[in-house]
Amino acid sequence: MKQWMKYAAAAVLAAAALTGMAGCGGSSDSKADGAKKHVAVIQIMQHGSLDAANQGVIDQLAKRGYTADKIEIDQQNAQGDQSNLKNIASRFKNAKPDVIIAISTPAAQSVANEIHDIPIVGVAITDFETAKLVKSNQKPETNVTGVNDRGPVEEQVDMGLKFVPSAKKMGLMYCASEVNSEIQAEQARKHAAELGLEVVEATVANVNDIQQAAESIAGDVDFIYVPTDNVIASSIPTLVKVTDGAKVPVFVGADSMARDGALGSISVDFYKTGIQAGDMAADILEGKGKPQDMPVQDPADLTVIINKTNASILGIEIPEEYKNAVFVD
Repeated sequence: MKQWMKYAAAAVLAAAALTGMAGCGGSSDSKADGAKKHVAVIQIMQHGSLDAANQGVIDQLAKRGYTADKIEIDQQNAQGDQSNLKNIASRFKNAKPDVIIAISTPAAQSVANEIHDIPIVGVAITDFETAKLVKSNQKPETNVTGVNDRGPVEEQVDMGLKFVPSAKKMGLMYCASEVNSEIQAEQARKHAAELGLEVVEATVANVNDIQQAAESIAGDVDFIYVPTDNVIASSIPTLVKVTDGAKVPVFVGADSMARDGALGSISVDFYKTGIQAGDMAADILEGKGKPQDMPVQDPADLTVIINKTNASILGIEIPEEYKNAVFVD
């Protein structure tokens, strides 16, 4: 079983154990005794990185003492649908949880636009300030704070050149409607120009566009870079089915994307960013801090991850400097 599937299964089980039969408004028992804290979780869609962040939050809340007798967790997944995000945000507004965990930039924007009087802790978000979730990352001054997932875009692009030193053209694929992806795409463009790489772009609106977008550039580039993009991350096998056939390696922004078939990544550890966010949520629940005064945190660790099966399929030798990477099948 792939690692992200383990995270997803664990997240579902943990949520079920903690919430029981709770809906968006919480269980009647909790409302009656007033003892349990209510945490609402909104996630844009299911894919490995987001599931890992989700699980990190749940695990750290439990470690901080928020076990089933003290907390009720309402897990909601929008399945990539913007209208679902809005509906979930409206339901959370009415439910009035003690804190909201928002996983991904679109999820955080949906609740932040709707709710201004409930603390929101975001995770798996590239830049809180650019996404207009906070006034500044150092001093949010809003009801939002959290942990960013900003990986080393420049190093990720460099990784492509180290695997393909003769490269002249870099493909750049991302969802144009995701602010987080646009930020990283601009970084990648700028760095590619500094390296003398020509950039060939293909954007998508949803998962149905991925195959066609990949086919449009795979025959014209030496490698493809995909930032931490939720739409493409949810369907990496579709992308690599095209790129493997064209013998074009794909380098990505998130570890789960490499686990799902892309060649490699230098990635934040999304589970650990979830742990950081869980600590922030626990501090808020305990009255130790308020979002407006809690600086947005950077991820604590980076991991080099390489899919050795994909390297074999592509017939690419792994550079010596990556021999100590985390290898996945």
